[in-house]
Amino acid sequence: MRTLVLFGVAGMLAQLVDGSLGMAFGVTATTTLVTVGTAPAVASAAVHLAEVGTSLASGAAHWRFRNIDWPTVGMLAVPGAVGAVLGAYVLTSLPTGFAEVWITVVLLSLGAYVLVRFSFLRLGTFVATRRPGARFLAPLGVVAGFVDASGGGGWGPVATTTLLSSGRLEPRKVVGSVDTSEFVVALAAGIGFLVTLPRQEGLNYTVVLGLMAGGVLAAPVAAWLVRLLPPRVLGSAAGGLIVFTNARSLLRATDASTGVATAVLTAVGVLWAAGLASAIRSVREDRRTGGTTAARDGGPTDTVRSADTPACERKPVR
Repeated sequence: MRTLVLFGVAGMLAQLVDGSLGMAFGVTATTTLVTVGTAPAVASAAVHLAEVGTSLASGAAHWRFRNIDWPTVGMLAVPGAVGAVLGAYVLTSLPTGFAEVWITVVLLSLGAYVLVRFSFLRLGTFVATRRPGARFLAPLGVVAGFVDASGGGGWGPVATTTLLSSGRLEPRKVVGSVDTSEFVVALAAGIGFLVTLPRQEGLNYTVVLGLMAGGVLAAPVAAWLVRLLPPRVLGSAAGGLIVFTNARSLLRATDASTGVATAVLTAVGVLWAAGLASAIRSVREDRRTGGTTAARDGGPTDTVRSADTPACERKPVR
C-alpha cells in the first residue's frame, strides 16, 4: 500500500506538469524511478504502461474540448509506435551500466531543454496556415517515439515543440493531437518492453498502477492548475528539478570527484535560479502589458490565425 501511495503521488506530480505544459510526464516519472534505483529499462517500461491510462484520459478530455486534429493523430501515432518499439528494443539490449548513463543523459538533455525553453526563449507568434503532411509527421513520429522509449520520455518535448515551431497547426490542436497520439505510442512501447525485457527484470505492477492512478486523478486538476500557475514558471521549476536530479545521477554514475560534483551542481543551481527569475520576470511583464508579452514569447495566450480565420478575427488560444 505504501508503494502504491508513493508512486500515486509521483504520478500526480508528473501529470500536473504534463497537463499544464503539454509535455514531460515521462521525463518526470522516469527521473523519479531511476533516482530511487529502478533499472532504466524497467523504469521506462513502467512509465509507458502507466501512460496508456493517463494518455487515454488526456485524449478523452481533448476530444471533449475539440482540441484534436485526427489526420495529424493518425500520421503521427503509427510512425511513433514503430519508433517506440525500436527504442524499447535498443534500451533492453544495452548493458545495465551503459543504459543507466544513456537514459540519464537523455533525461538531462530533455530537462535542460524544458528549463531553457520556458525560462529564456522567445518563440514568436504561431500562425497556422496549413495542416502538416505525412512527409513531415512520419519522420517526426519515428524520432519522437524512439527517443521516448529509449530515454524514458521525450514524446512531448520532441513532437509538441517541433509541431509548434512549424506553425502548421493551432497550439491547442498541437497539444491535443500529440497527447492523443501518445496513447498509441505508449501502448506500443509497453508491449515492446513486455516482450523484450529479460525475465529477471520483473516489473512492479504496483508502481505501474500507482503512476497510472495518480496521473488519471491529476488530469482534471492540471487543467485547473494551469489557470493559477503560469506555464512559464511551472516549466522552469520542473525543468530545473529534472536537470539537477539527473546531473547528480550522472555524476554518481561516472564516479566524479567531490569537487567536480560540487562545482557542477552549484552551476546547475545558479542556472535554475536564473531561469526561475527570468520566468517570473516575463510573467510580470506580461501582466503589465496586458498579455502582449505572452503572445510574443509563444506562451499560453499566443495569438493564432488559422488558414480559414481572417486576420481581423484573431483570438487568443488558451
